[in-house]
Amino acid sequence: MDHLLMLLLLLWSSELQAEGNHTSTEAVRLVGGVSRCAGTLEMKHHGDWRPAHHYDWSMKEAAVVCRDLDCGSAVSIGDREESSDRSVWLIDSQCVYSGSALRDCLTSDSFSFTLDLTCSDSVRLVNGTSLCSGRLEVKSNQFNQWWSSVCEDDFDQQDAEVVCWELGCGAPSVLQGALYGEVEAPMWTKEFQCGGNESALLDCRSSGSDRNTCSPGKAVGLTCSEPVRLVRGVSRCAGTLEVKHLADWRPVLHSGWTMKEAAVACRNLDCGSVVSVRERKEYSWRDVWFIHYNCVHSGFTLRDCVTSASSSSIVDLTCSDSVRLVNGTSLCSGRLEVKSKQPNQSNQRWSSVCEDDFDQQDAEVVCRELGCGAPSVLQGALYGEVEAPMWTKEFQCGGHESALLDCRSSGSDRNTCSPGKAVGLTCSEPVRLLRGASRCAGTLEMKQREWRPVDGYLWIMKEADVACRELDCGSAVSIIHREKSSKRSVWRVYSDCVRSGSALRDCLASSSSSSIVDLTCSVTVSGFPGQRHPV
Repeated sequence: MDHLLMLLLLLWSSELQAEGNHTSTEAVRLVGGVSRCAGTLEMKHHGDWRPAHHYDWSMKEAAVVCRDLDCGSAVSIGDREESSDRSVWLIDSQCVYSGSALRDCLTSDSFSFTLDLTCSDSVRLVNGTSLCSGRLEVKSNQFNQWWSSVCEDDFDQQDAEVVCWELGCGAPSVLQGALYGEVEAPMWTKEFQCGGNESALLDCRSSGSDRNTCSPGKAVGLTCSEPVRLVRGVSRCAGTLEVKHLADWRPVLHSGWTMKEAAVACRNLDCGSVVSVRERKEYSWRDVWFIHYNCVHSGFTLRDCVTSASSSSIVDLTCSDSVRLVNGTSLCSGRLEVKSKQPNQSNQRWSSVCEDDFDQQDAEVVCRELGCGAPSVLQGALYGEVEAPMWTKEFQCGGHESALLDCRSSGSDRNTCSPGKAVGLTCSEPVRLLRGASRCAGTLEMKQREWRPVDGYLWIMKEADVACRELDCGSAVSIIHREKSSKRSVWRVYSDCVRSGSALRDCLASSSSSSIVDLTCSVTVSGFPGQRHPV
C-alpha cells in the first residue's frame, strides 16, 4: 500500500510539474538547437514571438531561462549576428537580478544580434553558492522526467569530473553529502560507473541493481572549481586573468575592474589576498570576456557574471601567494592566514597564526606584502576565532622582508594556542595628501604598487569624507577637481563602491585622466608644504 501511495504521489507531482512547464514554455523557448534545451532564445509577449537581444546578459540571466524551461543548469551563452536588424525583446538584467519574471523585464527594440543559449538536458546543481555548486539532481525517464537527487554511495570522484565537465565548470573540488541541503525523495536508484572521460553523466554505465534506500545526509553535494587562471606571470598567483567559457579561454576586459572584483578572482584561485590589478593594452582588439561588476558585487562568482565582448584592454592581476586576511571590514584587514606545506602533510592548507607567535615587525611585513599601509591594529580574535588548523612556529621578522615566509621562524613547534589568540590585523589604507598647507590638505594620492593621484570622477563630499577619515583628519571641508594640461596615469575610485561602505583602496581601478582631486579636511595639522602622511 505504501509503495502504491508513493507511486500515485510521484505521478501526481509529475503531472503538476509538466503542467507548470507547459505554462512556462508557452512564453519562453529555445529554437534551432540540437535539443529543446539549446538554441536561440525566443520569448512571447503580447502574442508576439521574438528573439532576445544578447546585450548585457551573463550566465545568471541564462540560469533563469534554464530554470523556466526545466532544463537544468546554464552551460553557455553566446551571440549570433543576423544579416540585418530585426525586432527583438531586450531583457533588463537588473530587473532579472531583482527576482522579477523574465516577461516583466521586457522592452521592445531592434538589433542584428540575438542570444544563443545552452542548458544541460539532464543534470543540474541546485541550492549552491554559484552555478558551479549545489546538490546534484538528475532527470531521465526513470521517474517520468522527474528531477532526482543522487545518493553519495552511488557517486564518486570520476562521476563528479563528468558532471563538472558537462556543466562547463572546472574540476571538482568538494564532494560531500548534504553539503547543499537534504531531500527525502525521489532518489536516483542506480550507481553511476563513469570512466571520467564521458561528455555527459547519463552516458556513463550504471549498476544493474536498484538502490531502495539512501541514508539521511547522503544526497550528493558537489562543488566544481571556477574555470579561472592567471597566465604569463611570475607565479600561478600573478599574470593575465583568463576565464574559460564555451570551452574557450579568454582574457578579461579591464573596464570597471576594481580591487573588489580582483579579490574574487584571487579567492577563486585559492591565492590569498589581492595585491594589485592593472590594465594592459594590447596592439589590437580581440575576443574577451566582460565581467559584470554589479553581478560580482552581489556575491556571484566570475563565471556567473561573464558575457562576450571585444577589446584591447585586459586585466593583469597579482594576488599574494601564501598570506591572506579574511573576514575583515576591508581588503587591508582581517584574520591572518598563512599557507604552506607543513610537516607530514601532502597538501598545502591555510592556517591561522597565534598572537603569541606574531609581533609588530611581522605585521609590518604582512601589510607591505599585501600592498597596504602600515599596521594600525594588531589584536587576537578581532576578526573571528577558529579552532584549527593553527600555524605551528613563531615568526621572527626583522621588519624589512618583502614576504612573511621570507622571515626566520623558531625551530620548535607550538602545539596549542589559547582561545581568542588568532591574529587579527588591520593595516592602514595607503592614502596621502601632498603639496598642501598641512598633511590634511593637498592633492589626494593613493598607492597600489605605486603612488598616483586620484581622479575623483563623480565624487561628492561623501567620498571626500571617507578619505579624510582614513587619513585621521576629521571630515571633508572642500573638494576641488583640478584639470592638468595632459592626461596621466591615475587611480579612479568608483563612487558607488565607496558609498556601499567599502574602503577607498577596495574601490581603486587603474585609469588615465587629466582631472585630479585636491582635498581639504577639517583637522588642521601644522606642517610644511609637501609634508607627507606617514604610511
